[in-house]
Amino acid sequence: MTGARVREPLLLGVRHHGPGSARAVRAALDAGRPDVVLVEGPPEADAVVELAADEGMRPPVALLAHVVDEPGRSAFWPLAGFSPEWVAIRWALRHGVPVRFIDLPAAHSLALRAEDDREGEGEGGDGERGGDGGGKGSVRVDPLGVLAETAGYDDPERWWEDVVEHRGTADDAFAPFEAVGEAMGALREAYGDGGHVRDLVREAHMRIQVRAAQKEFAPERVAVVCGAWHVPALRQRTTVAADRALLKGLPKVKAEMTWVPWTHRRLSRASGYGAGITSPGWYAHLFGAADRPVERWMTKVARLLRDEDRPVSSAHVIEAVRLADTLAAMRGRPLAGLTETTDAVRAVMCEGSDVPLALVHDKLVVGDVLGEVPDAAPAVPLQRDLTRLQRRLRLKPEALERQLELDLRKETDAARSRLLHRLRLLGVAWGEPTASRGSTGTFRETWRLRWEPELAVRVAEAGVWGTTVLGAATGKASSDAVDAGALADVTALAERCLLADLPDALPVVMRVLVDRAALDTDVGHLAQALPALVRSLRYGDVRGTGTEALGEVALGLAERVFVGLPPACTGLDADAALEMRRHVDAVHQAVGLLGEFGPSSGTGTSAGAGAGAGTGFGARAAEGVRARWYSVLRALAERESVAGVVRGRCVRLLLDGGELGDEEVARLMGLALSRGSAPAEGAAWIEGFVGGGSGGGMLLVHDERLLGLVDDWLCGVSEGAFTDVLPLLRRTFSAYEPGVRRTLGELVRRGPAGRPGGAGDGIGGAGGQVEGLPGFGTAIDPTRADAVAPIVRLLLGLPTEVGAGADAGVEAEAEVETEAAVVGNGCVGVAG
Repeated sequence: MTGARVREPLLLGVRHHGPGSARAVRAALDAGRPDVVLVEGPPEADAVVELAADEGMRPPVALLAHVVDEPGRSAFWPLAGFSPEWVAIRWALRHGVPVRFIDLPAAHSLALRAEDDREGEGEGGDGERGGDGGGKGSVRVDPLGVLAETAGYDDPERWWEDVVEHRGTADDAFAPFEAVGEAMGALREAYGDGGHVRDLVREAHMRIQVRAAQKEFAPERVAVVCGAWHVPALRQRTTVAADRALLKGLPKVKAEMTWVPWTHRRLSRASGYGAGITSPGWYAHLFGAADRPVERWMTKVARLLRDEDRPVSSAHVIEAVRLADTLAAMRGRPLAGLTETTDAVRAVMCEGSDVPLALVHDKLVVGDVLGEVPDAAPAVPLQRDLTRLQRRLRLKPEALERQLELDLRKETDAARSRLLHRLRLLGVAWGEPTASRGSTGTFRETWRLRWEPELAVRVAEAGVWGTTVLGAATGKASSDAVDAGALADVTALAERCLLADLPDALPVVMRVLVDRAALDTDVGHLAQALPALVRSLRYGDVRGTGTEALGEVALGLAERVFVGLPPACTGLDADAALEMRRHVDAVHQAVGLLGEFGPSSGTGTSAGAGAGAGTGFGARAAEGVRARWYSVLRALAERESVAGVVRGRCVRLLLDGGELGDEEVARLMGLALSRGSAPAEGAAWIEGFVGGGSGGGMLLVHDERLLGLVDDWLCGVSEGAFTDVLPLLRRTFSAYEPGVRRTLGELVRRGPAGRPGGAGDGIGGAGGQVEGLPGFGTAIDPTRADAVAPIVRLLLGLPTEVGAGADAGVEAEAEVETEAAVVGNGCVGVAG
């Protein structure tokens, strides 16, 4: 360092996550050879900075600071392989030079953020960069945006690419930083703090740390790597007393610091990261490409598209490179940037389609790279236990979302399932269960896995419950059971405890469940709680979990529902009746499962419990729980004081279960739809019987007596009442499949078979009932067949001067008659 830089520190103003700045920092450090490197970041990171040289550390990573007593209060300082700060850290460690962080301590920044949150005014700005808070209610200036606009650019990213990323290395390694410093100095003169009020405090702390380093080392032997916005403030001549006055009285908390993996996606501005960039994957490519970045980029794109079965050849790559270079020349750019390469990829490789281009943007421009941290990094005991389990079960955290199919009959898959369920109990949503493909058995599970950096904070928060995943999940489940507000919450928790295999937590949950069930008299609450409880019984066989206690509680809960349901179904308004119908459906499904656990079901056979299962819960479940339930449904179906939608649903469940014959169903339907019943009540009965997407449409298609009853009732509804019942009927029939609605319309238009004017009188001209599908005839309808004759003639290229109507079949030529007959056969049973 010579000339004007003698006796002054080397200030390297950078753009966070800028590959051009990273290259310039490396060149400047190689040229200056400082004795100490100061980096913008929390000083607590000094204790863990040596880990950046570990072979197991692979960016992107982030410094994570969190409050010791409240791990949820945290902040991140992300670093990618192309971040200038990361390059400076690695350079210093590689050359044996001390590296120190000089920003405001995380102990202060976390406390200040908490104050802002309490006041309801977020800091904004750089988001995850914990110390980069802005002023309250202020409008923050974007330095790059102002400089780009001054230079005549409408896109700050494109301006940055032209002036920094595509210019290469200058002969003078320090010249770029001098130019950037002058530009930022002009901006600070024009805009002051630019709305970054908190930066004044941060910059005061930086100046104090720089002075301390200058005293320990020669001033010219100190290099400072910080955001370019701060360079003018670090050059400012202020007194130590003035800087200390700004720092006096700042709130403080006890904080801890560690390294955590990060992802390129979380570096993206689209993720909400204020200091983020729009294309981290592209910037990583620019930083890592030794030469010919455009050619290498097009090769990556071609490989990705080929993996997706897109036909991309070497010729496509060559033409795309040529087009990108041509576009750059036409636009006056020194090198093809992301805009030009994207346009070229769209035109050449994607054939103008944005669909494959979106894949390129997601996988390459942004990317799903997940960093790694070494085992030596500080971590809470729970995190270490989780890491051990991930390795033992071969479940590597990945930023890319993937599906995991588990067969619970296999020991490893069962252990994976337990781990994922325990983490969900702890609020660590690494995996989300999804519907299994090709199997509905309880032995199979499908999970959607995706690791997000924030999950490290959730793990730290969960550490208060225990030092192992099993212990923490047990403690959390026990606490949640005591704090649960509703009976359904406790039963759902019992189900989750079985899925997570928490034998020590289940007794606590069961005690709370029994107490809540005994005190809760609301039938709706009991009906909500029963399904989850019964579902839990299904996991005994596959997971080897004893469920006898759950079975006893489930039987008692079901009996209370049977007793309380009839009086609870009377005097309900429309909304309450619909809710009660859902409860009836849920209880019916639960009873269907509950009745399956007989002496031979094997439930609860783990650990020698099989004998108890045969004489305990299983035997009692087989003593008639279904018969008891069907008697309740029959009572509800015949009680006039019960809401119509509930009565209709009960009749349907009895019919599906074989407890009512067709004659009895027709009798109950006739009573509900009689002229003495209110039209609205009849419409509600119909909705309960055939509504809700439960296959009621097909029931009407195949049982013309029921369809006839509905048709007769609807024809007898007065004009005024019809307006009232129409919304109910529309809601009922709109749930049917289009084909079912079309067939019902055809049946109603023709009239059910055997009725005057029905299909038996009009189809085939023979009169009487015609065999075949009810409501349809087996012969051709000449009128409907002749209606398509003109189209057939047009398709065959024949003359179209043929009469229309019922006599068209007599006047048409023989060949047209033949074609019409063929088409007519296809028209049988189809609406005209």
